[in-house]
Amino acid sequence: MINLGLSVLFSSLIFVIFKLFSIYKINTFYAIVTNYFVACSVGLLFYKGDIIISAIPDKPWFIGTFFLGVLFILVFNLMATTAQKVGVSVASVATKMSLAIPVLFGVFWYQEALSYFQILGIVLALVAVYFASIKTKNINLPKTSLLLPILVFLGSGVIDTSIKYLQEIHVEETEYSLFSAVVFASAASIGVLSIVFKSKKKSINISWKDILGGLVLGIPNYFSIYYLLKALQSETLNSASVFTINNVAIVMFSTLLGIALFKEKLSFKNWMGIGLAVISIVLIALF
Repeated sequence: MINLGLSVLFSSLIFVIFKLFSIYKINTFYAIVTNYFVACSVGLLFYKGDIIISAIPDKPWFIGTFFLGVLFILVFNLMATTAQKVGVSVASVATKMSLAIPVLFGVFWYQEALSYFQILGIVLALVAVYFASIKTKNINLPKTSLLLPILVFLGSGVIDTSIKYLQEIHVEETEYSLFSAVVFASAASIGVLSIVFKSKKKSINISWKDILGGLVLGIPNYFSIYYLLKALQSETLNSASVFTINNVAIVMFSTLLGIALFKEKLSFKNWMGIGLAVISIVLIALF
């Protein structure tokens, strides 16, 4: 549970940092690309084995890290586009409710057994994420924009499911740091290629604030993945429970951080979502 708690802590800090980006006018995309380089460096720093670059492509999880790197960039851009064209609330709900995908994958692929209380907890978790994510207005999806949140939902769910699959099948615990570093290196490389491509159409202006933002973001970003991998090895919780508690607790804790640090106001539905989140975590963890 300690590893799961640390994953929730570092993941929630990421949302706080993103909020600070908007306050200090930091270019999010440039900071994100920088953060991948930082996260990669942290992973290599914490890896205790010998790093042989030429041997990494021979690792059974190498192709998977490239796939994840592509997803990290694509899903991030889809989230940004969804927030701009459809709404921030829609993007948030689509991202967090994607926890249903790795949960179902764990049940059907690994035959993970769930008690009736856990099933009830997972259903309440989905409802909790929905209510906790609603902000100032009800969600009203234009029919022409329905594809964007669906892609965000699927992309986020595939990322979590892929991490679980690679961790279960290919990645040894001693290689968690190296695996995480290579995933972030893949994402960084794709991000740089994207910037180079965009530079052919318009000039690129990366400020020192963007670099600093990436430095601050990279460390919690790395540890959020690292401790999630550790939590998935829990002997008391299956992957369905880990992903549910992780996502719901992130929503709950980041919401409370928003209140404490940025004086954000919550509606009755938001508080109801937080209450349901607490109940769902208790049901999943204790039963």
